[in-house]
Amino acid sequence: MKIIEEFKAFAMRGNVFDLAVGVIVGAAFGKIVSALTSNVLMPVLGAVTGSVDFSKLAWHIESPVEKKQIAIGYGVFLDAVVQFILLAVCVFLLVKGMNLLVGKKEAAPAPSNEEKLLVEIRDLLKSRPPGTTP
Repeated sequence: MKIIEEFKAFAMRGNVFDLAVGVIVGAAFGKIVSALTSNVLMPVLGAVTGSVDFSKLAWHIESPVEKKQIAIGYGVFLDAVVQFILLAVCVFLLVKGMNLLVGKKEAAPAPSNEEKLLVEIRDLLKSRPPGTTP
């Protein structure tokens, strides 16, 4: 029963829930980028380069053993690279936008030597029994 309680405490923490939401939204965003790349960008790029469909681009070589044609589909690879670059740019812009919204959090300056010494004196005075004189 202790394992179930530990798992429940783990699963109910806020950052685990946020991570789950992020994964779900990321998967949906990946589908959007995939659709944009496959249905909008790649046909335009294909029209500009003279090839209609990048996914059908392939090198054909003859197998020395079986005497058959082997197709190396580099068009699908190019499509995946364009999708990756587009997704990376979108994530970069998203993180950059979030950083602008949140703003920079300045780190507290390190205490000076005098402040450290005063803290030590305070702590020593607090640790003495009441009614004793220095």
